[in-house]
Amino acid sequence: MGERMKKPLKCVAIDLGASGGKVIRGSFDGTRITLKEFYRFSNNPIQLKKHIYWDALRLFEEVKKGVGAVGKEPGDTIDSIGIDTWGNDCCLLDKDGNLLENPHSYRDPRTDGIMEKAFEKMSREEIYNRTGVQFMQHNTLFQLYSMVLDKSALLAAADTYLMIPDLFNYWLAGEKCCEFTNATTTQFFDPYQNTWCEPILEAFSIPGNIMPPVIKPGTKLGNLEKWLCNDLNIQAVPVIAVGTHDTASAASVVPAQNGDYAFLSSGTWSLLGAEVSTPVVNKAGLSHNFSCYGGVCDTFLVWKNIQALWLLQECMRVWTKEGLEYSYEDLVSMAGQAEPFGAIIDVDDHIFIQPGDFPARINEFCKRTAQKPPCGQGAIVRCIFESLALKYRYTFERLQDVLGKKLSKIYVIGGGSRNELLNQFTAQAIGVPVVAGLAEATSVGNIMMQLLTLGEVGSLDQSREIVRTSFELTTYEADVTQNWDNAYQRFLDLITRSSTYNQ
Repeated sequence: MGERMKKPLKCVAIDLGASGGKVIRGSFDGTRITLKEFYRFSNNPIQLKKHIYWDALRLFEEVKKGVGAVGKEPGDTIDSIGIDTWGNDCCLLDKDGNLLENPHSYRDPRTDGIMEKAFEKMSREEIYNRTGVQFMQHNTLFQLYSMVLDKSALLAAADTYLMIPDLFNYWLAGEKCCEFTNATTTQFFDPYQNTWCEPILEAFSIPGNIMPPVIKPGTKLGNLEKWLCNDLNIQAVPVIAVGTHDTASAASVVPAQNGDYAFLSSGTWSLLGAEVSTPVVNKAGLSHNFSCYGGVCDTFLVWKNIQALWLLQECMRVWTKEGLEYSYEDLVSMAGQAEPFGAIIDVDDHIFIQPGDFPARINEFCKRTAQKPPCGQGAIVRCIFESLALKYRYTFERLQDVLGKKLSKIYVIGGGSRNELLNQFTAQAIGVPVVAGLAEATSVGNIMMQLLTLGEVGSLDQSREIVRTSFELTTYEADVTQNWDNAYQRFLDLITRSSTYNQ
């Protein structure tokens, strides 16, 4: 890393997730990185008639407030800015660069039944072999194909296609391009040719001429737009395209020292996977419905999406509307005291895809699968956590099959890494040590990519060394009991019997 300048380098990470966003400044002194959160805001999808949208303009205003808050820090400077968001969702611009409509949420029902129609155009096997992306109804391919089938005037009028972080980078720095890690989530990107997959675009009548160039993570997009500098009263700071897919950023700083591990990015979604040096797209991946997405620094990430704390978030939303105010910590404590190994659910069942009354839906799932529903908030939360741990074991076993090797440890990163009860359940259910920490992994990965781009850090290995030095980790030892093995057999039977099981 060499000699550091006297003044610490200050990089701003904008981390925009499906439930909220935050603006964090990372200070790097040459050895350690320290974080300071300046701004946090909610991200609530907007229901309008039958559709669900993201309020992009409001979110950009929140981003501006966050960057402005960092700029107002006395005696502070900003050396660079980077933004990451979730994957899959997209937007369309007209020829003048104007947003044609607010982006649809990936939970929008417009993709209901679209996968089945898509397979009439191209087989599941061919789509997977060309892209390496797992099949989920919210994939960008199915979002755009739903517009094609609806003969959307917006798609016909579009001049430029962008993913969500690309839209914000365009508003920040004025450059229209798609960053690699997010582009790979679309299911119409070719990881072998490193470009948009023309055979898929043509098969589904998606206009290829609206697709912008794809850039590598670590590309300098230019300086913050002049009007923004004036508006926020800050300097013309460089905007860097980091690993704009939040999981790619998070996975880049998993504090491991060898490659024999899995990562579990735990939050609204859980992403359980591993880092590889070349694309892994094989029969096992197709059979188990795994993705091979792009990572930073010429890596790829083999993983599977699992609906996770989304279920708890929806339960909390319902309870709050009913006047039952519980903190996250309260509910975890109540779950710890609840009776173990009651009802088991499949967190990826179709009934849990769209927002709604999740306590009632859990009850409905249990009745459909001939189980006694959990009674009370603590029992419901424990049901979610135990079911998640069992789904993690199921996915971990299949990840090893896809990779063709055994993995000896799991690193839990992201907000869910603070959940000690779930971490312990995960170690017990799977039977390998679980190392948890780095709750702000996405922001840290965002910042480390900025430092790599600025030449202050030389490699991913150095990034991870800095992370190990800078943040505390907790290890949960595997303590497999017969109870967990019995519960896992129940889980396997459950997903075999459930006619709606979604691999």
